[in-house]
Amino acid sequence: MPANFKAELLACFGQPVDENPTGRMQEAAFRELGLNWRYLTVEVPPANLRDAILGARAFGLRGFNLTIPHKVAVLKYLDEIAPDAAAIGAVNTVRREGSRFIGENTDGKGFLHGVRTDAGLDPRGRRAVVLGAGGAARAISTELALAGAAEVLVVNRSPERGAAMAADLASKTGCPIRYEPWRGVYRVTSAADLLVNATSIGLFPDAAAMPPVDLAGAHPGMLVADVVFNPPETPFLAAARKLGLPTLDGLSMLVYQGAIGFRLWTGREAPVAVMKAALAQALGVA
Repeated sequence: MPANFKAELLACFGQPVDENPTGRMQEAAFRELGLNWRYLTVEVPPANLRDAILGARAFGLRGFNLTIPHKVAVLKYLDEIAPDAAAIGAVNTVRREGSRFIGENTDGKGFLHGVRTDAGLDPRGRRAVVLGAGGAARAISTELALAGAAEVLVVNRSPERGAAMAADLASKTGCPIRYEPWRGVYRVTSAADLLVNATSIGLFPDAAAMPPVDLAGAHPGMLVADVVFNPPETPFLAAARKLGLPTLDGLSMLVYQGAIGFRLWTGREAPVAVMKAALAQALGVA
C-alpha cells in the first residue's frame, strides 16, 4: 500500500491564543493513538473570523476550536448548530460532516465532568454563582441548570448582557437562573455551594489579576472553580485555598472538553491520562 503523507488538520481560532496549550494535548493524543493528525493554533482577530472559516473550508479542516472572543460570533458562519449548543448560544468546537461545519459546545460538559470527577461535587440541588456572561459562562450555567442545580446566579458587570443571558437560559432550561450586577467587590454569601470564575481575569499575560471577589462569607465546603488554565494556579484559587476552600483549576475543564472534542473529530475515545500529562508538562506543573 503506498504511503499517505497527508495529515488531517484541526485548529484553534482566537485572540489571544499565545497562552493556549490545547494543541499540545491534542497532538499528544494523536501520537498515542497513531493518528496522522495535526492541530494548529491560529491568531484570528474578530474582523477576520469570517475569512478564517472560509479558509478552514478551503483547507478541508476536519474541525476547529473557538476561544475568546469567537464563541458567539462564529454561530452565523456555520451550517448547523447542535441543539445543546443552540440552547447555550455559543460554540467552542466545530466538526466537519461531509462539506458541512456543525457547531458543538463541549465547554459546559467538560466543566461538569471535572466538577463531578475531580472535585467530587454533584451539582444537583446546589446553588451556583457564575462570574461572567461570555461563551464559557453560558455553557457552564446551562449545564449546571440541566444537571439539576437549585439555582444559578449570574454575576456580570454589564446589566444588558448578564440579565439577557440569565433570562434566556432560564426560559430554555426551566432552572431558576438570576442576574446580579457586579459593582465593585462581589461578596460571596454562605448560600453558595459553587463559585465559578468564567471570565478571562487571571489569564496569561495578566496572570497576577484577580476577580474583585470577597470570599470571607463563603461556607467552608464551597467549591471555588476557575476556567483560566494558564496559569493553573491563579490568584483567585490561591485566595480560596488560603481560606481552606476546595478548588478546581481550569486544566480540568480544558482536558475534559478537549477529550469530548477529540471523540467528535476522530470517532475514537481520547487517551485522557496522556492529554492531562501533556498539559501539565506544557504548563510546567508536571
